[in-house]
This record gives sequence, C-alpha cells and structure tokens, in this order.
Amino acid sequence: MGIVNINWYPGHMKKTKELLREQLKLVDIVYELLDARIPLSSKNPDLNRIIGDNPQIVILNKIDLADPRVTSMWIEYFKKQQIITVPVNTMTGNGIGQMIKESEKAVKAKMDALIKKGRKPRPVRIMVVGIPNVGKSSLINRLADKKSARIGDKPGVTKGKQWIRLKGNMELLDTPGILWPKIEDPAVALNLAFTGAIKDEIMDIETLAYKLLEILWSEHREKVVKRYKVEGEYDAIIDLTDRIAKNRGCILKGNEIDYFRISNIILDEFRSATIGRISLECPTLS
Repeated sequence: MGIVNINWYPGHMKKTKELLREQLKLVDIVYELLDARIPLSSKNPDLNRIIGDNPQIVILNKIDLADPRVTSMWIEYFKKQQIITVPVNTMTGNGIGQMIKESEKAVKAKMDALIKKGRKPRPVRIMVVGIPNVGKSSLINRLADKKSARIGDKPGVTKGKQWIRLKGNMELLDTPGILWPKIEDPAVALNLAFTGAIKDEIMDIETLAYKLLEILWSEHREKVVKRYKVEGEYDAIIDLTDRIAKNRGCILKGNEIDYFRISNIILDEFRSATIGRISLECPTLS
C-alpha cells in the first residue's frame, strides 16, 4: 500500500531548510502555521531546532473545519508548553487581530531595547512557515489586505521567497512549505494525505478514502450516518463504501461501483467539513 511509505525530500525542500536558517537572523518572530485538524502531524519536527530561541507563535489555521472543542484542548496543550497559540481562519480573518496583538507583545522588549540603543524604530519582521497547503498565502493576503501572495488549491503553489510590507509597522518573509525528509509514522502520512498536504496525484485515492472512512466510521459515526444516510451495521468498510456510492449514484455500466468517483467525494466532503467539523488528532492533557 503505497500511501504510507512516503519519502519526501525534493531538492527545493532541502534548500528551504537552509534558507530558513539564513533568514532567521533577519526576523524578529516566527509564525508556525498548523492545521487545526492535525496539529501534531502538520508540525515539522525539525522546526523547533531550526528556530531556536527566536520568539514563536503557533497559529492553528482552518478552525472552521476542526472540532471547536478539540481546538480549545490544543490551545491548552500548547499553553502548558509556554507556546503562544492563536486559532485563526485565514479565509475570513477570524483571529488575525489577536495574532497581531500577541506578536506585538512578543517582540516589545526587543523593539524597546533597539530604541534605547539609539536605533530608529523599524518594522517588526516576521517569518511564516508551515507545510504545504496549510494556508500561508491566505494569511499573508489577510495581513497585507491585498493579493500579495499567489494562492492555489493544490500543495506547493507558492514558490521562492518574498518580503511583503504589511499594514501597520510589519514586514513579512514568506517561505515555501516544507515537509520533513522522511515520514516515518504511517498515521502522520495518512493525516497529511487526508487533509491535502500531500498531492493527491501521488496517492492511491481509493485506498486513501477507504482508510479515511474507516476512521470516520469508528470515531465520528453519527456524522457519516447523517451525511450519507447509512444507518445500520456493516460487515466491512467496503460494504459501507458501496452503500454510500449507491446513495450518491456513483454507479458504472453493469451496475459496478464507481470507486474512484465516490472516493473523491468522500475526501472532498471531509476536507470541506461538509461531513462535519472533524479533528483527527486530540491532545493528551496531563
């Protein structure tokens, strides 16, 4: 099953890691964007080592797609680690104001120290990092209040690097999305694939949808039943898939199930929260 054995280390991602180390010297604060549905799977394990002591804010994006109760638990989880965490929806702008306030507080001591040394006030310099398709371009557009960065529905649309002057006294350095060299944990690989961080073109869509439906049926059954009208018990997930396909009219000639079509429907409706607001990861709070 090829969907979990993923080695992801294209040359541009190696260059991006080197770029991050170089550009950190130029910025005052780092925004790390995470997908609120999968905060751990969307967090690059190398990033904290690269960032070091630089001030950091974790931004939980796509809160409109995640379970709000679980998002609150994640905020508490990061708070216990003394990490400033802000939930946002970059598409609507919800949470952006709080994010800016937290940024100003985080760098105030540094800015005051520069002025005390006789330096002229300068813009707060921000770097935003995150895996592909997590919403960096949307965030930049919100902060700049204009179409400053190109947005795409598929991972990897943003290329290269660019400094962007923001409203107020801020400048932002955009960087391409980065994944880590090798995804060792099959569960992490699946979560990234479920949410679209890994291109669908390199995945087995039918197996991916099957795996997702397996999780949804086990942990969010009421939402699946409500969306697809599939009350009752099923001997196997494939039987459930067949029922959903028939209810949706995904039938080929000869009364065969159109698995490719129904697989895309299930994935699309999960990713858009049409099935419901679902978080795939929940923190362990001690």
